[in-house]
Parts: sequence; C-alpha cells; structure tokens
Amino acid sequence: MDSELQLPVSFRLSRRGDRNNQRPFAKDDGGGLFSSVRLSQDNPMKVVWKRGFVRLVIVAGILWMLLILIVLLFHVWSCQSSFSFFSAICNKEGKVFIAMDLLGLAPKAEHRCPIPVAGDSEKIVIPEGRTPDVIVKDLTYIEDDDLVNNGSQSFPLFGGNQSWLQREESFKLKTSMKVHCGFLRNGGADMNPVDIEYVKKCRFVVASGIFDGYDVPHQPSNISIRSKKLFCFLMVVDEVSLKFIKKNVTIRKDKDKGMWVGIWRLIRLKHPDEPRRNGKVPKILTHRLFPQARYSIWIDGKMELIVDPLLILERYLWHEKHTYAIAQHKHHRSIYEEADANKRRKRYARPLIDLHMKIYYYEGMEPWSLKKNTISDVPEGAIIIREHTTLNNLFNCLWFNEVNLFTPRDQLSFGYVVYRLRGLFKFFMFRNCEYNSLFVLHPHTREHSSKVEWVKSLSEFKGTGSSMKESRGGFGLWTPYPRKLDSVVLPLVVRTSKAG
Repeated sequence: MDSELQLPVSFRLSRRGDRNNQRPFAKDDGGGLFSSVRLSQDNPMKVVWKRGFVRLVIVAGILWMLLILIVLLFHVWSCQSSFSFFSAICNKEGKVFIAMDLLGLAPKAEHRCPIPVAGDSEKIVIPEGRTPDVIVKDLTYIEDDDLVNNGSQSFPLFGGNQSWLQREESFKLKTSMKVHCGFLRNGGADMNPVDIEYVKKCRFVVASGIFDGYDVPHQPSNISIRSKKLFCFLMVVDEVSLKFIKKNVTIRKDKDKGMWVGIWRLIRLKHPDEPRRNGKVPKILTHRLFPQARYSIWIDGKMELIVDPLLILERYLWHEKHTYAIAQHKHHRSIYEEADANKRRKRYARPLIDLHMKIYYYEGMEPWSLKKNTISDVPEGAIIIREHTTLNNLFNCLWFNEVNLFTPRDQLSFGYVVYRLRGLFKFFMFRNCEYNSLFVLHPHTREHSSKVEWVKSLSEFKGTGSSMKESRGGFGLWTPYPRKLDSVVLPLVVRTSKAG
C-alpha cells in the first residue's frame, strides 16, 4: 500500500523535473525587463508594447541629435548664403534678427562682445578730404535773439528763445539753412582765450565733460602712439568741477597756462545753466565748441575709454562709409518705453515728461515697430562717433534744440529728430554689447538729485514750488503749445526693463 501511495508523488516530482529541464537557465534569470519568466508570464501585447517603447526612445534620441546637427549646419550655411532672407538671420542688426529677438527666439544678448576692429592702428588709412555735402550745403547759426524776462530783468539765453514756428521751419531741409544752435551772444558758455587757441589745431577730437563735480577725469587706456599724436583729448568742465578736480587730482600747467590731467586737456566753460543741461553742450554741440574738428568721439565723463580712438573711427565710420554712429539702447526701442522708465527712475518731473511725449505723439511720432527704417528710436547717448558734415551738424543743432526746449533727457529726443528729417539723416546704430566693450564704467563721486525729479503733479510747481521751474531751459514745457493736447492719449507701454 505504501508503494501505491508513493507512485503519484514520484510521478509528480518527475513531472516537475521535466519542466525544470525545459528551462535550464531559470535560476540565473534576474527577472528583468526581458526575463524569460516575465516574457512567459506576460500577455503577448505587453511584450510587444515594452519592446516597441524602448525602440521608440532610441529612435527619438537619434532623430533629436540629427535635428540639432541639421539646425547647426543650416545656421552655418545661412550665414554665408546668397539668399538675403537666410543671411539676414545671422545679421544681428537686421530686421529678421530683431523680429526673432522680439518674439524671444533669438539668443540672449551678451553684455559685452568682441569689437571687429582692425588689428593695427598704424596700418589704418585715413580718408582724404570730407564726405561731400549733398542735401544741406551751407549751415549758419542764429546769434542774436529776443531776450527772456523773468519778471525782474531781461537776459539772453544760451539756446535762444526759439518760437514754435521757427522750430517747425528748422525741420524743412534746404540747401542753405540758418537755425538756432546754442551759443547766442552773451548767453554763456564762454571759453578761455588760451583754450580757444588750443582747440583751433584739433582735427581729430576725443571729447568728454564733467559738470557740478560729479566725476574726476579717467585716463584712457590702449591708446596708440599714432592716436596720441593725432587726437586732442578735451575734457570740458565748469567752475564747480574744476575746483573739485584741483582738490582730488594733480593738475599741471603748460607754458601757455593750459591745464592738463594726464592726457586730458581741461577746457573750462563758463555756463550758468542747470548742470544736466550744461553737459549737453559739449556732448551734442561738439562741432560748435571745436569748429575746426573733422571727426569727434564723445564719451561721458564717468567712463574710461579702453579702445584706441583711431580703431573706433575705422570700425564705426570708415569701414562701411558711415558718418554718424551711436549705440542702440539695451532695453528700449520706443521713446515711450524710455519715457516710462525715466518716470519710474525719477529722472525728471513725471508730468513734464508726459507733456513732452504728448507733443511728440501729437506731431506723429509713433512707437517703434518693425515697419520703421531704424532698428531703434532710443540710443545709448554716452558714446557718439561723428564726422562733422553739414547734415550731421544740422542734426546735432536740432537735437540740442529739442533738449533745450523740453526735458534734458536727450534719449527721448534723438529718435524724434530722426523721424522729422524723414529718413534723410543716415546713421549707424551699433549693437549694445559692442558699446559696453568700449569703456569701463566708474561710479559718480556722488548721486545727482534735485527736487524737480520727484514732482508728480503740475500743481507742485505753483506757489513756493515755482522755484523748481528752470529759468534758462525747458521753455517749451511752459509756453502754450499752439494745438490742444487734452485729447491726446499716450500709447500703452509694455515694460521691458527693470526699474523703480
């Protein structure tokens, strides 16, 4: 009976052994994704799905790498393509790239980038003669004007007393023109006779300015021996700044009693206006301060120039036959964006900035868009590179007149004057990252602040607040405009920069 009972047990064991012999590697199977145990136990559809998923991931990875390779090859090809659309993708100053930048499709802008300057300033060929004057051939300046009465006395103004009609006529280009351009008789900005004689010999000028004691002269670096002989480095200062510089920096005098700080020749300018407006004189009216100059490079007083000026002229003017070059603003393309930022940063009275912009908007100045012929309406005005042609000189006069008539924020007026000249004024607006590679920025010795910058309402100018009104500039903000501006609504601004 025992043997009969054991037969089924031994039979079952033999059956199990047979099954084990059919799977000789079962003990070594780790039970992974492709485990024979899992495959035998899984539903056939699951097996197909798992294998297909792995293949899909591998194929997708290969396709992604191929796509990246194709895009890189296309980029290299497009930059050298004869097709204008494709080559425009690589042109960072072209409208295709700008449109991509506005849509957020372009690479993030660099703060500094290499400047494609010539390798050796000694080998640069300076153009002979001046660029021919085609549109405006003869330009003269108004030297006498109506006096301004402040209630107790009458006095002349440096910028004159330009009427709305004179302003309008000045934008109509003719072969021969006579316009306001500062330096009216007895209006201020007098230069010492010894400095007048010195600047007569200057044909190539690097100019800068310090007003109200906010900076000390910063010595430029990387200046070639040729540029030191060719250029006059002229630092325009007022009385306050001259006293401040004497206390903080060593000044030497030459045999003609000219004052020097390192490479900079100090040019003292007697000017009674507000410091911020004073600074616009050497900056914008360089051609009037130094009338014999053929070329000039303006750099703000808080900056240290670190590129040879001869290389700058070759890069921004001579290489592509430009006569006027200025950098584009880092954040803003529309003057209405810049005006909004000025109000948030308290650069000037908010209601007066609004009035300034309302006048421009009424006169047809639209916000910047891709439809315009310029890549931006807002420059970085701290560096200006110019040949002193007649048309460029006229543009500077008109630009200064706008700054003198309205707010001293010159970046708000540059694009407007370009607009009023209807595309006849040509200029090169170079990338902001190149602009940042031209200098080292130094902080002011102190912060500038005035009560007018905190004004939020025109009512604050009444009564005791009337003292905040400028007495020698900004009269367009207080002289009744010949048209009604009540219905003018400024365009909405999309803020593209941090401020406040």
